[in-house]
Amino acid sequence: MDPNTLAVAQEIDFSMWGLFARATLTVKLVMLLLVLSSIWGWAIIGEKLISYRAARREARRFDKAFWSGEPLDELYDQIGPEPKGRAQRIFAAGMTEWRRSHRDDGGMIAGAHARIDRSMDVAILKEAESLQGGLPVLATVASAAPFVGLFGTVWGIMHAFIEIAQQQDTSLVVVAPGIAEALFATALGLVAAIPAVIFYNKLSADSDRIVAGYEAFADEFSTILSRQLDA
Repeated sequence: MDPNTLAVAQEIDFSMWGLFARATLTVKLVMLLLVLSSIWGWAIIGEKLISYRAARREARRFDKAFWSGEPLDELYDQIGPEPKGRAQRIFAAGMTEWRRSHRDDGGMIAGAHARIDRSMDVAILKEAESLQGGLPVLATVASAAPFVGLFGTVWGIMHAFIEIAQQQDTSLVVVAPGIAEALFATALGLVAAIPAVIFYNKLSADSDRIVAGYEAFADEFSTILSRQLDA
């Protein structure tokens, strides 16, 4: 290789900032979009990890209180009709409907068991929607980021070939910067997509397990109330 060409090539800045600064406006916008998508995805991941850990801890704490032998009416009076905990809100939904189903003479309004089940089902659905909020964003980043990065790469390579044609030179100094900038867009797409795929699968599984725990609790609670209704 010509020493002069090699010397010029060594002076080219191939750092991430250098690659970004030399890119065309379109590729810069693609890179910025991917960086913002990655930051947004990590923010959701962090929030969900904290939220799910708190939900599991609260469910264990409430489950211990529920099975402690304390009367359910007293437990309900302690937490109130609008508690902060997710498992507590499901319990409160069932107990609120349980109390509303009592007639003034002490009897039960017909269909109480079905209404209690529906009340807890609605509460579980609300908690599931809350737990899964943000996961569609991760799924979108995971599926779209590689293609967005590929678009940036194709655009960058096209621009690199245009420069080669204009300068009528295929030397390393002309080819390498354009190709590097183009490939950098794909790299950013993968950096955004790979964590999103991994954590989307993990968080989806965690959410399903938490909701399954709520459903199991609701079934057990419904069985207890059913026995009282039959009695």
